[in-house]
Formats: sequence, structure tokens, C-alpha cells
Amino acid sequence: MSPSPRPTPLVATAVRPGAPWPAVEVYDALGSTNDEVRARPRPWRVVAAERQEQGRGRLGRSWTTTPGTSLAVSALVPVPPSGAAWVPLLAGLAVTRAVRDVAGLETALKWPNDVIVPSDGDRKLAGLLCEWTPEGVVVGLGLNVATAREDLPVDTATSLHAAGAPDVDRARLLTTFLVHLARVLREDTGPSGPAVAAYRSACRTVGSDVEVHAPDGAVRAGTATGVDDEGRLALRTPVGDELVSAGDVVHVRTR
Repeated sequence: MSPSPRPTPLVATAVRPGAPWPAVEVYDALGSTNDEVRARPRPWRVVAAERQEQGRGRLGRSWTTTPGTSLAVSALVPVPPSGAAWVPLLAGLAVTRAVRDVAGLETALKWPNDVIVPSDGDRKLAGLLCEWTPEGVVVGLGLNVATAREDLPVDTATSLHAAGAPDVDRARLLTTFLVHLARVLREDTGPSGPAVAAYRSACRTVGSDVEVHAPDGAVRAGTATGVDDEGRLALRTPVGDELVSAGDVVHVRTR
């Protein structure tokens, strides 16, 4: 068992991503970073919290954080040319690039919103919750950084520390994520552009045999053949081809 890392505070002055980002706001505690950004929306506003008391993921799932060991951050970004549905997908791409640059760890994307670590049993490292507002899209990121294996809430979760990347500086990781997020949004020129192509290449779900679990309990099995121009998963089933929207699924599991 690896020793538990010592939590260190996230200091706002150490997070300097540059334009278009303003100064990052870091709070000791918030109900939800997404809710804080939505309450006072400003273009490119970034809010981080050491502790979220009402942190959540997709479909209202809770996301718990231990102060000093994770990133809980939300940012308001403009809708890119590919559309709002592509924001969580492109944000996931920015996460994989930031983790590679800062932690030296290769990650993969699981449609629609999970970042997983293949070398750690495909455990989930990070999740994204994106919410539309009239001012743009709020990108909410929860990423386990220094959480020890035994402190993770479920066996299917991991952290950079647990996956073999200890002592990652959270301020540097957050800065690098924001730099990559702004860059990938600039690179988005539409569904046929380089940003969307990069996501499709990085999405590990594509080409896999999967089970798609719907909110009503129905399960569809098939092969994920791609991601369409609206960010939907293309699924080939025994009864024909289907398109699945992120809002229509609870889980997508590889068979």
C-alpha cells in the first residue's frame, strides 16, 4: 500500500493560464462550483473549490472530494462551432492532454464524459458535467489527483497518485488544463475540423462492443462505430444502426 500523500492547498496565485482566462477564483468550500459560475456568469470565469458540499456529476450523481487531493473546478466557455454538445467531449480531450503533460500518464476517453486510465484497469480518473447557460457552457471538472487508493469511494475510481503519478502539482495541472481547454476550443472549426477529429481518435469507446444502459432500465448491446457530428454515439446493433445522445444514457459499459 502506498503512503497517503499530504494534502496541500490550491493557491489561486499559482494558477496563471493567461488569456482568455481571468484570475482563477479558489474557495475553501462551495456547494457546487458549477452553481457558483451559473449564479454569476462571466465569459471565461473559472471557479475552483477545495471542498464541494453538493458536488455532482451527470444525472445528479454525487462527486465527493477530500480537501487538498482533487480538482473541483468549473469554467464558463463560449459555444464552439461544433455546438454545445461537443463541449464536454472537447473538454475531456483537454484533460487527457493536461494529464499527459503534467503527470506523464496516458489516459483515454470514454464516451460521453469520463477520463479513464487504461494502465489501471480502465478506472475512472475524472468526470465532466457541462451545463448550458445563455452566456455559454459551464464546464465542470472533477479530477482525483492525490487521493490514496484506499480513500477512493469505489473500486472503479482511481487518482493520479493511485495510478502511479505521485506528487502532481494541482496548480500546474489546473493551469495546463485551462490552457489546453482554450486551445482545443480555438481549434474547433466544426464537425469536420481538427478538434473533433482529435476527440474521435482518442475516444476508446469507438470500436468497442458495448452495453448502453438507459434511464428506464433498458439495455442495448452493440458495437460503437463512431461519434456523429452532433456528438452522439453511433451504435450498430443486431436490429440496425442507432444514434445515442449523452442525455439518454446512464452507463456505457464495454463488454
